[in-house]
Amino acid sequence: MRELACILVFSLCLIGTSLCAKSPTDFRIDPPNWFVGFENTALQLLIHSENISLYEVTLDHPGVDLLKSESCQNPNYLFLTINIESSAQAGKLELKFKRGKKSFSYDYQLLERESSSAKFSGLDQSDLIYLLFPDRFSNGNEENDCIKGMNEMAVNRDSMFSRHGGDIQGIRNHLSYLEELGITALWINPLVENNQPKESYHGYAVSDCYKIDPRFGSLNEYVNLSEEAHSRGIKMIMDVVLNHWGNEHWIIKDLPDSSWLNNWDSFERTTYRATTLLDPYASEADKKRMSNGWFDHHMPDLNQKNPLLAKYLIQNHIWWIETANIDAIRIDTYAYPDQLFMAEWASSIRAEYPNLSLFAETWVHGTPVQAWFVDDTNINREFDSQLESVTDFQLHYSINKSLSEAEGWTEGSRRLYYTLAKDALYQHPEKLVTFVDNHDLSRFYSVVNEDLNSFFMGMGFLLTTRGIPSIYYGTEILMKNYADPDGKVREDFPGGWAGDAVSKFDHNNLTEQEANAFDFIKTLSTWRQSFSDLATAELTQFVPEDGVYVYFRETESKVAMVCLNFNPIESALKTARFNEILNGLGEGLNVLSGEKVEITASIVLPKRSFSLFEFDK
Repeated sequence: MRELACILVFSLCLIGTSLCAKSPTDFRIDPPNWFVGFENTALQLLIHSENISLYEVTLDHPGVDLLKSESCQNPNYLFLTINIESSAQAGKLELKFKRGKKSFSYDYQLLERESSSAKFSGLDQSDLIYLLFPDRFSNGNEENDCIKGMNEMAVNRDSMFSRHGGDIQGIRNHLSYLEELGITALWINPLVENNQPKESYHGYAVSDCYKIDPRFGSLNEYVNLSEEAHSRGIKMIMDVVLNHWGNEHWIIKDLPDSSWLNNWDSFERTTYRATTLLDPYASEADKKRMSNGWFDHHMPDLNQKNPLLAKYLIQNHIWWIETANIDAIRIDTYAYPDQLFMAEWASSIRAEYPNLSLFAETWVHGTPVQAWFVDDTNINREFDSQLESVTDFQLHYSINKSLSEAEGWTEGSRRLYYTLAKDALYQHPEKLVTFVDNHDLSRFYSVVNEDLNSFFMGMGFLLTTRGIPSIYYGTEILMKNYADPDGKVREDFPGGWAGDAVSKFDHNNLTEQEANAFDFIKTLSTWRQSFSDLATAELTQFVPEDGVYVYFRETESKVAMVCLNFNPIESALKTARFNEILNGLGEGLNVLSGEKVEITASIVLPKRSFSLFEFDK
């Protein structure tokens, strides 16, 4: 099997290059292996070893040519550009290194691409994403809790900033739980190595781009997780960071040259003001601080304008997609890297995987700012981002605010209406990834003051409106807290550790309210899978009146009517206003109760409620 062969080769190379070739003990090459059959036949090899730039390199392999050898300021690096024709045979590619009388060779592995690009299916509106923090979800293998030689070895579940021991095996142990909930896509916060001295649990300060953090498991375990998830109908989403690395990254500690980073005379933090990228009046100083400022002291800002670094980043993610069969990529801190590079990165990914989905974190304020980043936007921009989707923070703000404020001209129910009306700025708003909370935000149940009716309204809207909904782990069992600091919303999932007092993975251990929340989401996820052609369902919304918001999802064969009653009392909804859609429809189904319904002059809606009715055309 291709994946296992790849893992074996990679593992042998990591154990000791003497097993792969007669190279120096400090010899490293990235990517650790490659594949025959890509659209882009040019491959850049980063080679790192003491004074390696002083060596001359040759190769002799049918269908493979050495195009260029480049050195840089640091003599410990050498960059080779080779061309791999489609006619090239998979197997060993011998690289010969010579410096005077010194010489050695290295057997680089070329693997055959067994999968076609169609295998990577991407995301659509019929999917339901589950976002989880691997360190805080479940500890399936206690033997990898502490890895000798890592900067942070201790596990301390009493500290929100320390590692807790969750891992890949823990995720795999509970795939049946996700399957029962109706999850079709799994988004895991970064699993690559983060060898930071503190707060290494979150994964966003990478120290090795080609290595799974051993405290999470191994490459083999990650590939196996992907295989099993796919066998259960669950797609895999990889979380990546292109803006920065951790200061413990092995390349950062021995930079090829200074131009790999955006350097300042003293520490300069980004302004986090993404508006400067599209502001026609923005100063050059503000734009520079936004894009070139560092995210944090321990997160050096990468200069993607450097062509060697740019190629390194692009190839890294192609390697992961091919190796682990990834269906979608979520890009962290998308607004901060060089935007022309981000467009090049996305275009390169799409050339190899046209069906793979790309969505980005754009934690910004205002629909125009958010829409600016997406491809085919209706906002003027000098280039096409090639990015199909972003995380829809604007809808997140609206959901959270609408359920905690009084009705007004633009507040309450109307806030949702006005936010969706701004979809005119997008060509494909249905591709946006929607959510009520995530790993950086206060838990939704806390935001709605632990009111179950408000929770149902928000989650019901999320799972029936346009877009691709994402649920943060634990939201389905009413996990609580405010993101002050972030660690408070990254709690351990109860039952994920041996010895936990209670396991919330077991439905029998849920409180009545927790069970109601879980069952509500499960009912809607089941409905989503049964509603024919939800991926292409059209949305029609009506301006909210008298505290009631009504919208429809419609396909060629079905109509779904959604009613949100924001009032603290029962409301009688007159149906004549919706005749353009309701006319001609017969008996329907109340999805939540399972009861049959008929269209009458008015429908009684319970106080502070979400209602969903389904009709056949």
